[in-house]
Amino acid sequence: MLPSVFTENLFDEMFDDMFNDMLPMVSSRRNPLYGRHSKNLMKTDVRETESAYELDVDLPGFKKDEVQVQLQDGYLTIAAAKGLERENDDKKGRYIRQERYTGQCSRSFYVGSAVRPEDVSAKFEDGILRVTLPKHDQKQLPASNTIAIE
Repeated sequence: MLPSVFTENLFDEMFDDMFNDMLPMVSSRRNPLYGRHSKNLMKTDVRETESAYELDVDLPGFKKDEVQVQLQDGYLTIAAAKGLERENDDKKGRYIRQERYTGQCSRSFYVGSAVRPEDVSAKFEDGILRVTLPKHDQKQLPASNTIAIE
């Protein structure tokens, strides 16, 4: 039985990385920031209350200063960038496997042009970003004025 870490086989990934490096024409199926788990990154729950919409965005491993929220042209964009400091002096030993990388990810949501940046609030706690957007009165669409065809 081969050891596994987080339900992934340690040795299979090691050999996959080695063969992907040897064969550059083979497209890599891994995101360098979070590997095969990149599909789980920035999962978002959207909740509607009487007066607002609330977004809960999972950003595990990020710090508050690595996350940016921007509202522009009706789009709310959440971006996170991670940088690892690599200090090689005074370290004993060598890495056999290194899975942490630098990188960035972002996600955008259309929220409409009626939302203003000063109305949006955001709070980051325990790897979860909560963004609150106020609801605005929706414009009523005109009633359908159909014309009968004779």
